[in-house]
Amino acid sequence: MTPRLWTASEIEAGSPPAADLPPLARILRWAKEFLVPGHPDLGRTGPVCPYTRPALRRDLFHLGLGGSGDLRETLTGLRAAYTATLSTMDSSDAELLTYVLVLPAADPDEIDTVQRELKSRFVADGLMLGQFHPHCAEPGLWNQEFRPLRSPLPLLAIRRLLPVDLPFLLAEPGQLDAYLARFAPGIPARLRAQLIFR
Repeated sequence: MTPRLWTASEIEAGSPPAADLPPLARILRWAKEFLVPGHPDLGRTGPVCPYTRPALRRDLFHLGLGGSGDLRETLTGLRAAYTATLSTMDSSDAELLTYVLVLPAADPDEIDTVQRELKSRFVADGLMLGQFHPHCAEPGLWNQEFRPLRSPLPLLAIRRLLPVDLPFLLAEPGQLDAYLARFAPGIPARLRAQLIFR
């Protein structure tokens, strides 16, 4: 069953059920306080995630609470819902549409495993699937000591695949092939340089 998604403005207004509101509000607060600003350990200037602020501003940042059902099935349903919504949007909004599945009771190891299993399918559909949890070991692109994917509760995030995502796809040839099929030859020059170096 696909979980109900709430926009950031609906969460701020207290619209979700009382039992669901605390974890959703906690992740929304983390997004605003951690993803939107810069961070001294990030290794570059600017926000931790450049897309979160504009997604919040346009109310395109959606959060839902995962239950006890099969996580892979839930994500398959969310992927279909995301793709359907994307097809109704103009390009400027489409690149900001974000779905966040909050999983308070999930085992971080399961989050990592499911993300690895499903990411290639998402990339083939032109989407990114990212994993976040309190112990996520994935390093930052600009500072290997920084851990940008650590969140107060486990979650998985879906957004549109963008040209700037190349560094996240270099480790898997199939994902890189899907990226090149979608974006070549319009890959930005600095990303082409990374690809050539690789």
